[in-house]
Amino acid sequence: METRTLGRGGPEIGPLGFGCWAVGGEWQDRDGNPLGWGKVDDEESVAAIRRALELGVTFFDTADTYGAGHSERVLGRAIAGRRDEVVIATKWGNSFDEATRTATGAVTTPEHARRALTASLRRLGTDHIDLYQFHVGDAPLAAGAELRDLCEEFVAEGLIRAYGWSTDDPARAAVFAQGPHCAAVQHQCNVLEDAPEMLDLCARHGLLSVNRGPLAMGLLTDKTGAGSRGAKGDIRAVPPSWLRWFGQGGGALPEWVARVDAVRSVLTSDGRTLAQGALAWLWARSELTVPIPGFRSVAQVEENAGARESGPLTAAQVLEIKELLAAPVDAS
Repeated sequence: METRTLGRGGPEIGPLGFGCWAVGGEWQDRDGNPLGWGKVDDEESVAAIRRALELGVTFFDTADTYGAGHSERVLGRAIAGRRDEVVIATKWGNSFDEATRTATGAVTTPEHARRALTASLRRLGTDHIDLYQFHVGDAPLAAGAELRDLCEEFVAEGLIRAYGWSTDDPARAAVFAQGPHCAAVQHQCNVLEDAPEMLDLCARHGLLSVNRGPLAMGLLTDKTGAGSRGAKGDIRAVPPSWLRWFGQGGGALPEWVARVDAVRSVLTSDGRTLAQGALAWLWARSELTVPIPGFRSVAQVEENAGARESGPLTAAQVLEIKELLAAPVDAS
């Protein structure tokens, strides 16, 4: 499969990255609601990241707020001594208390951005970030423009190589796209929830489409039942309003299960697992997509990396999926 270039003259990455939200472990909002994916084993996380490198996956996406700094520390530990092999993306814009692992709210000032960048560099054990992403998806456009210009200063100082906005709003992404070193938009996209406007924007501006939620937070995998989604400390067990796929306790909502069942046979054709088919759909959707599925084990890394062997779905398969999802589904 073809590689992608991160920005003008930037590093090349493969068509797949890995998201490091889950390896941050448990953290919470100010009301005590979980924001992580439950307990994790740091040794397994480190082994999984190193296994990804062995398999040729070099792009890792994290954020300073994941695990209140812990995800960045785990990633930094895993890549120690191998920095030149890795393309690091991280995010800023949300404050947190590392001691209590508590998120304390969005902060969109330039002063916070510089402090956050300095702290991320320290936790990751590096002198530069390859892709620095604004993590407040609904921030005002004026704040976005100011922070875009600040990111240009960071590039000039050698602290970052490129930047982007993590947002689902094309108008906000377009503000960052005006910057010479804007290289990507991170946005929600998967076979159940397409993002045609954002993909069109990426095509117009030559930006990578970094796809968060490519497996719908576990819904588009072969796991059955709630499983770990019902565990204490897992955001899917107490889903916030934006997390539409799961109900209280971590069970997938019937209407979403029905949608998955409607397209399962197409996604699992040609010997793919369900997760591999979901990634293959994204690659067929655009040559600019870079899905970043999460992981908590070596086995998950190996399965998702294996999706590259079969490549994208065919145009006929993509059309069939579109027609299946357009038809009424039985959620009884």
